[in-house]
Amino acid sequence: MNLRQMEVFRAVMLTGGVNSAAQLLHVSPPAISKVLAQAARSSGLVLFENVRGRLIPTPEAQQLYDEVTGLWDRVEKVRDMTQQLAQPTRAVLKLTCTSNVAQFLVSRTIARLYMRYPHLKCRLQVTSPELVNQLLLERSFNLGVALEAHEHPNLEVLKGYRCGLACIMRADHPLAKRKSIKPADLAGERIIASPESTPFGQTLRRAFGAAAARMHIDFECGSSATACWFAQAGVGIAVVDLAGVSGGQLEGLEVRPFRSPETLSVSILRNRYRPMSVVERAFAEEFDTVWAQVSPT
Repeated sequence: MNLRQMEVFRAVMLTGGVNSAAQLLHVSPPAISKVLAQAARSSGLVLFENVRGRLIPTPEAQQLYDEVTGLWDRVEKVRDMTQQLAQPTRAVLKLTCTSNVAQFLVSRTIARLYMRYPHLKCRLQVTSPELVNQLLLERSFNLGVALEAHEHPNLEVLKGYRCGLACIMRADHPLAKRKSIKPADLAGERIIASPESTPFGQTLRRAFGAAAARMHIDFECGSSATACWFAQAGVGIAVVDLAGVSGGQLEGLEVRPFRSPETLSVSILRNRYRPMSVVERAFAEEFDTVWAQVSPT
């Protein structure tokens, strides 16, 4: 007997008849009779006797029913677990990311995720790209989101994006009147930039090109958020990734696109040897939606 035959046999035993079993399983009585006949042939047993229009289970059917009932309880548990895994009510997401993407992209993604999973338990650690890799390799965290992530053979890029650059300055700065900023516009300006030793810093130097010789690149910091704080204090103009400043207002600051063909990578990473959960896939879907909304390119 296969599972469908067991289901029909169990329904007839529970309800005492073909018509009632059909109502229970939401099928027609002839369909019930057909499956019952198949069950009898496959088992080689007489399961029911027709006495005055009523189906009376044989002693063999009674013994079989006890076994089927125990098995069916386990089948129902598997179905319940499948539903819980597909629509978890107590899901856990352990996420690590770089600070550049935490402020807008990741925060908005998590907010959307809580709309889907109100009882989600989330643990977030904001760190450097190197440590994002390490935490994923150690399996301490499920997913990572990083700017200019370091490649590793044991890590998979679940989704990858490219983002542009932006100049951040006080609202009263003369360049704030422009719609966009090109490298030559920054001549004579103090620039707040990522250290040249980092992948981000190297991208900035390529973006500056020959115009870098006429800039004062005197202040280096590793965080776009920190760079914005110092721009707000009037230290200089911060040149940061557009992903770190998209989708929100920076009080007292103006954001202008920096005109350059150079772009930066933003990646959702996972350990390729660790299975993905439904919630992790949902995070990637929601991040994709948020990225499309803010379009940091």
